[in-house]
Order: sequence, then C-alpha cells, then structure tokens
Amino acid sequence: MLPTPPAPASVYRGRFAPSPTGPLHLGSLVAAVGSYLDARTQGGEWLLRMEDVDTPRNVPGAADDILKTLAAFGFEWDGPVLYQSARFDAYVEALAQLKRSGKAYGCACSRKEIADSATRPAVDGGLAYPGLCRDGLPPGRAARAWRLRVNDDEIEFDDRVQVRIAQHLETDVGDFVLLRADGLFAYQLAVTVDDEFQRISQVVRGADLLASTPRQIWLQHCLGFATPAYAHLPVAANAAGEKLSKQTLARALAVDQAAAELVWALNFLGQPAPAELARARLAEVWAWALENWSFAAIPRCRAITVLPASNPS
Repeated sequence: MLPTPPAPASVYRGRFAPSPTGPLHLGSLVAAVGSYLDARTQGGEWLLRMEDVDTPRNVPGAADDILKTLAAFGFEWDGPVLYQSARFDAYVEALAQLKRSGKAYGCACSRKEIADSATRPAVDGGLAYPGLCRDGLPPGRAARAWRLRVNDDEIEFDDRVQVRIAQHLETDVGDFVLLRADGLFAYQLAVTVDDEFQRISQVVRGADLLASTPRQIWLQHCLGFATPAYAHLPVAANAAGEKLSKQTLARALAVDQAAAELVWALNFLGQPAPAELARARLAEVWAWALENWSFAAIPRCRAITVLPASNPS
C-alpha cells in the first residue's frame, strides 16, 4: 500500500483533455459534459488541455476544430488552453528527477525482445514488461527508451463511479515507459506532470483510461505530487463492443444539432433530460443540465452499447 499522498487542491479544478487526432465525436462529448457539469455544479474551474504530445498522430487543424466545436456547443473554459507540445521542458525535468532518484532506467529492448520474453499480459492489452533491462543494459547496447521502476505494492483508489480499483503494477503492467524509443514522452508522464502543473483536483474522464490511473498514482508518488480524486465515466461502445473513437470511425459532432447531441449525452449519463430540449436553444439545455445534474445517477458501469438508432441524428 502506498503512503497517504498529499491532499489535492481545496478549490475544485477539473479539466477536459482531448487529443487532436481528429474531430470530437459522441464519446468525446460524454466526457466533456460529465467533467464540465461536475465542475460547474460544485462552483469549480474547468480547464482545457490539448494532449498533443504524440505528434505523429496529430491531424493538422484538428486542435482548432476541437476548440471551435466546444465553443459552438456552449462550453466555457477557464484560462488559456494548455498545449502539451509546449511542455517539453517540464517533461524533461520530471524525467531527470526520476533518473536522479534511481527510479527511472534506460531500456534497450525492442518490441520483439519483449514479446519473446514476456510471460503475462498487461491489464490494458499488450504484455507486461519482463524487466530485461532492470538491472542494467546488456553489454554494447544503448538505451532506446526510459522506464519507471514499479514494485508489487497494491495501488488502490476509490473511483467516484467505478468504486474500488486496485492493481499490482509489477505483475499487472511491469516497469512502464516514460520516454519512448522515438524520442516522444509517454502519455503517462505527460498527463501526470500536467495535472500537477494545472493543480487539478478532480479528474473526470472515460473508463477506457481506468487501467492507466494506478500508473499515474505511482508516478505522482515518485515525483511527490498530489493525487486528484478520480471519476471514470462509462464509455459509449458500438455493437461490436468497441469504444466510439476516431479509430472505430465514430462520426464527428454535428454543430447544427448541438442541442440534440447535448441532450443525448445527458441521457447517456443518466440525466433524464426532457425530449423537447433537443429542439430548444443551447442556453436552455445548459440551464436544465446545471439545475438537474445528479452525479449519483451516472450508470455504474464501464461501457454502454450505443445502437445507431439511439444516436441524436
């Protein structure tokens, strides 16, 4: 068990953090609506972060399109947008701190070498790292990536939606990557450093990221950061059980149907919005949502299948 982490900020600070790999879709809208209403109904701030650290996946113009879509749907964020692509120095310093403390080490392994040596699957797919370079690089080999040492302590947290979650990182994940072989910083490091930088106290996001949270808590512990409270909302899935995403060809949000799409997202999250709101002005939809938001009504599950007929269009 980890020692008690520092307390998060007393003022509610939430965030929405899309990746500019394409337009926003219904799955994105669920996360945006859930995080926004949780923040606003508690008198909190709602920050916007563009998670563009994985540059090869970024689509030109997608970041601007996301901002325009959010504004067209009536979302209002606090302060300037934070772009991960401008945060390289912060990630370098965090990695340097982990190196100095002996918590991070260089890894020379190729994917094939890991696949040939791994003996167990990881919790989020793939294979748990078998620790080939944990005690030093093989003779004549240079580091391709940098990994964080983990141990087999149980990391647990009480999710506000999914209840108690626990992992043993050593067996469930293995030492995980902080700096990739292509020179890009890994999501786990970037999101952890940025949540601390933005003083995020509450993380409300999709349940597809649930398996990542224990790694982020471990990183927070290693870096001396506060641990936010977490809430992982059910994700929208297609008939094949796949999360709605750009990869599964989820359709882009329709700005000219913003009210209907917001009503759909509210109902998905267990908020019984009146059907007539789908034809109302955006201001009326948001007024109803802010007045009637019930976190307790959110379905306590990880995914909900969305049939094409149930989509707002």
